[in-house]
Amino acid sequence: MTKQSSRRLFLRNTAIVAAGMSLVSKTPLHALTHQKSPFLGYNPYIPESNDLRKLPFMEKSLRIQGNLYDTIGENTVNDATIEVWHLSPNSSKYRHHGKIITNNDGAYSFITDFPNRDYGKMARIYFKITHTSKTYFTELLINDFGAHITGKHWEENYQLGEKLLPLKKGTINSSIITFNITISI
Repeated sequence: MTKQSSRRLFLRNTAIVAAGMSLVSKTPLHALTHQKSPFLGYNPYIPESNDLRKLPFMEKSLRIQGNLYDTIGENTVNDATIEVWHLSPNSSKYRHHGKIITNNDGAYSFITDFPNRDYGKMARIYFKITHTSKTYFTELLINDFGAHITGKHWEENYQLGEKLLPLKKGTINSSIITFNITISI
């Protein structure tokens, strides 16, 4: 019986480790199959949750709800994934993340703490919407007086007509915002 040289043993062990790492790691596959977010703080590995609050009943809370519509803005889209995230209150970290699946009527809803804001900007909640092979990113701007959309969101969702502009109701400490979105299908 011949003794294996140290080089052969090293190459074999390296191949085993590399194969094991490729089976365990999602990073190489993720880079090939997921679109990069244009917004900071995106985390693709979040569990499905419609309650993003970290300390319920302690801070201002927001309930965001709405419908996801098709390209022409008339038919709702069910079974789409909506991922949301924002800066945590009194922090510069993105610790508030959630994933929601639209129901049979194309509706979604989640509750969260009022987001922090970057200096000189309004507080905002970021959205990643995925349906089949289509992905769409947008954002919702929020302050104590209302909810607003960006010019980019208006250009890409104008077909919603009267359903386009977000509506904010409630008090300063607890508000409900209706925010409708479209996606190409």
